[in-house]
Amino acid sequence: MTDCARSPPVLMTASKGDAVTSVDVSHSNAARDAGPSPVRGWLAIFAVTLGIFALMTSELLPVGLLTPVAAALEVSEGTAGLMVTVPGLVAVVAAPLVTVATARIDRRLVLALLIGMVGVANLASAFASSFAVVLLARFLIGVSVGGFWSLAGGIALRLVPERHVARATAVVFGGVETASVLGVPAGTLAGDLSGWRTAFAAVGVLGLTSLTCMLVVMPKVAPERTMTLADLPRTLRAYPLLRVGLAMTFLVITGHFTAYTFVRPILRSDGVAGGTIGVLLLVFGAAGICGNFIAGALITRRLRQTVCGIGVLLAAAMAALAVVDHTTWSAAAVLVVWGLGYGAVPVTLQTWVLNAAPAATEAASSLYVSMFNLSIALGALGGGLLVDAAGPVSMLWIGGLLAVSVLPVVAAVRR
Repeated sequence: MTDCARSPPVLMTASKGDAVTSVDVSHSNAARDAGPSPVRGWLAIFAVTLGIFALMTSELLPVGLLTPVAAALEVSEGTAGLMVTVPGLVAVVAAPLVTVATARIDRRLVLALLIGMVGVANLASAFASSFAVVLLARFLIGVSVGGFWSLAGGIALRLVPERHVARATAVVFGGVETASVLGVPAGTLAGDLSGWRTAFAAVGVLGLTSLTCMLVVMPKVAPERTMTLADLPRTLRAYPLLRVGLAMTFLVITGHFTAYTFVRPILRSDGVAGGTIGVLLLVFGAAGICGNFIAGALITRRLRQTVCGIGVLLAAAMAALAVVDHTTWSAAAVLVVWGLGYGAVPVTLQTWVLNAAPAATEAASSLYVSMFNLSIALGALGGGLLVDAAGPVSMLWIGGLLAVSVLPVVAAVRR
């Protein structure tokens, strides 16, 4: 194993965002000095964080609402899984294209447009009378996810003084982590209490609130030269360990979402009451936050072992759900294990990817965003096909097999 994959990034803490703080650290001090005051800069950071929380919650919200949406719009649960597949596939393309296409436009306007699109799309879903309208709205969510996530990674460099950049970027990407492990469970709970349309409407209002905050508190952020499309294949060819990191991302994220997208019907098939599933997903979220901080402490010296631990925890949790008939309490215990494993994923894989390409972090981040979202889409699509063809248990075995497949990949790298 080379030092590149073993060492932590320069500005690493226990958050997905800190891995990205190594991007463009050569940004000129003069540009920052001409920027806003630290107070206004931090207000802008919080506005962006609210936006990315709304954005990522929007992408994954259907996971907890799959069954009621499918019933209301008269489609199968497998077909309803397209609500996760479509934005994932669109984000794969949108991540590099939006970054390149908007290279000369004020970043404040671009981010505001993207998060405004999230608000409108979720409100459209809340009032949709057909599944086709929902899928169109999910397409717009995918454009926003790919573009916003890619641009937000370096926005802290433009908003706060240099000494605050690491902390500010951690706050921004804390919105990604929090949405993944708490936003979706909270949305599911709201859907259980008030209906799935209310949950989508709430996230839509959250997106429009973030839009307002950005326009009010964020200063103009003049565009700077970013990557070109030609940088992507060049970076991929130049860094072998980057290719390994992307392969591990594919295995872990595809495996996770093959099963997790349909966790509601899985739990229902075990006899868990529908009203308690939102609470169980909150348990999953709380465990995920713990997993994030545990991984942040381990990856400094044990990055490779942390990747292996993630694969083992995810596979063990999926196997436990597949072979045991669960009560609410035993299902909660399994979701704690699953949450610990998945909570560690973003910070660990982002660290690997950025360390693998230290001279091309922006291109590496864009490739990572694309692979992450492609894996979400493929996992949801594959899980949908499996749940319609063979029932919910089959996807647990496939998902666990994919997750544990990172072990031989890591072993091969070490050799």
